[in-house]
Amino acid sequence: MNFFSTRASVVRFLVLTFAVLSGLYAEDNWPQFRGPTGRGHSTTKDIPMKWSADSVVWKTKLKGQGQSSPVNWGDRLFLTSASEDGRERYVFCLDRKNGKVLWERMVLCISPEHPHKMNSFATPTCATNGKRVVAFFGPAGIHCFDLEGEKKWSRELGAFPGSWGVAASPIILGDLVIQNCDAEGASSLIALNLEKGEPVWQTEREEKPRGGWSTPILIENGDRKELVLNGELGVRGYDPKTGKELWFCQSFNGRGSPVPDFFNGLLHVVSGKPGDTYAVKPGGKGDVTKSHMVWHTKRRSGRDLPSPAVVDGYVLVVSMSGKASCYDAKTGKMYWEEKLGVKGEFASAPLVVKGHVLLQNVYGGGVLVVKPGKKLEIVSNNSLGAEVSQIFRSTLAPVKGQIFARSLSTVYCIGE
Repeated sequence: MNFFSTRASVVRFLVLTFAVLSGLYAEDNWPQFRGPTGRGHSTTKDIPMKWSADSVVWKTKLKGQGQSSPVNWGDRLFLTSASEDGRERYVFCLDRKNGKVLWERMVLCISPEHPHKMNSFATPTCATNGKRVVAFFGPAGIHCFDLEGEKKWSRELGAFPGSWGVAASPIILGDLVIQNCDAEGASSLIALNLEKGEPVWQTEREEKPRGGWSTPILIENGDRKELVLNGELGVRGYDPKTGKELWFCQSFNGRGSPVPDFFNGLLHVVSGKPGDTYAVKPGGKGDVTKSHMVWHTKRRSGRDLPSPAVVDGYVLVVSMSGKASCYDAKTGKMYWEEKLGVKGEFASAPLVVKGHVLLQNVYGGGVLVVKPGKKLEIVSNNSLGAEVSQIFRSTLAPVKGQIFARSLSTVYCIGE
């Protein structure tokens, strides 16, 4: 075999290997809250569906406490935390392979907010595009770093008064950083230039909720891209380039913290407080409550913190108390409503992978794997080996065949 044919064979092998690995791991990066789409759906094929404490590759205890979820770019994980009094906020970069802290940065907060007991001083998740990492801390501002931890800019976005705190995460769209700034009183959605932190547009919101909790998602509605954001009064669509409000659909109750899911041209929404779940056709203009709400179905469960998950035409909604409901995504018909049969609470948004929904328990971090369908099917009940006293409200992150979980103070790597 001559040099050229040998080199061609090597090239074909590398291309094939890359294609196989790309199909295996799908997203090389989980760069923002709930991944590339912001809806918690992963196309990976190779993360575990069953595990135990023996599956924990490493765990790293962080300084302070927080509820932000792990995100990554390559082999770098990014998370946040805060001191007990909220006067110091931290941004961490960890090595994905071994959990070692590569760098840590601290941000001072002169006048900390007063978050609810279920919230924290570091709940919003970081966003990254492989060049910049953005962290939001409510009254402690929004901050941009490069991947080596050098700060590029900081900007104050308000005082965020009240007794609830903030939880909405920043997202990066091209050269924009978009941040939900809902608060008690004046609320807005703002876009900043990613490189300099300068305001590009700011849109007032009429929500006047108890806090700013929901994170916007970008959807494609035909040939139009829409920025969709749930809220206290209902769900709204915005033009991502200008911030102009395009449409509004009124909800049935308040605390619109769960992020909507998007499937087959419909947005699937729950309010947060007990009330109906409903489906909205995006698009239209102005108040589209009567014209674009396709269906709504009463929910007999309690408070909803986890976001709805749509899998193979089924909508799965789980309340904090562990009562799960399954609906037909097209019609809203309820197939079943049952308790999941485990002690504890569910607060974090679900992870959807391989046709399954992963739901993490607040107390101890156990994860139920559920396959939505016309009957409840629990595939596995998995443990990290953590004490029940450890609190898990962050969202699971799938990265390169592993799952990353985070309690208030500890990061876990699950897998091989």
